[in-house]
Amino acid sequence: MAAETKSGTVLDRIIEARRAAIAHRKKSVPETALRFGVKHAKPVRDFVAALSRGSLNVIAELKKASPSRGLIRADFDPVALGKGLEAAGAAALSVLTEEEFFQGELKYMRDARAAVALPVLRKDFIVDPWQIWEARATDADSFLLIVAGLGDAILGELLALGRELGMEPLVEVHTREELARALAAGARIVGVNNRDLRTLEVRIETSEELIADIPDECVAVCESGLRTHADLERLRAAGFDAFLIGEHLMTQADPAAALRKLLGT
Repeated sequence: MAAETKSGTVLDRIIEARRAAIAHRKKSVPETALRFGVKHAKPVRDFVAALSRGSLNVIAELKKASPSRGLIRADFDPVALGKGLEAAGAAALSVLTEEEFFQGELKYMRDARAAVALPVLRKDFIVDPWQIWEARATDADSFLLIVAGLGDAILGELLALGRELGMEPLVEVHTREELARALAAGARIVGVNNRDLRTLEVRIETSEELIADIPDECVAVCESGLRTHADLERLRAAGFDAFLIGEHLMTQADPAAALRKLLGT
């Protein structure tokens, strides 16, 4: 089990709510049903290859709401958004599936993936192997693991299960200690979240401080707070392979045009 915490941070509250939701859903959808669904899932798309191209690789995130901003995009159409962002040059998509705090749905991810040819990441608070079976049964190509919300044993278990199912997860860190834990667990895609999930504060300098400690053989992803083409160029020069951008795109009238501007195209 993941380490239990009592500090009452935003991350703690989300994970507590997620555990309760999973316990409820397991009663109606047992793991055996998900394992059967995995046998009929679409083949996994190569998430690592998508993030390793010799260009500005953006994981464009479809996010309807967030704890820090509330409702971000009222006209949230995952199919139209996914198609537009793919045409604009996204390397991959990330889709929020957490319901209570982000107003996400698994259906958003499944529908977006069916509409594009890009790899799609399930963005959620994964704390239980059941969620990984659920992700693959719903055609996800990758999923997020947040080191701050997981103990070492469960982190390793979830990484191993993802690989068993053909999915290489994005392992997210915010501190040097979390990075060390991610690397010790064998993470191959390391995301540095500039947002502290305990306070929701954002510092792009977090990525600049940690990049030197990410081995070259890992795919390094910079997350949160990126708003300009210059931001991407600077962080790419620092050593990042890819960039996860959601809120900036979702707040624009035309997310596809905003992505083209970020990419400099």
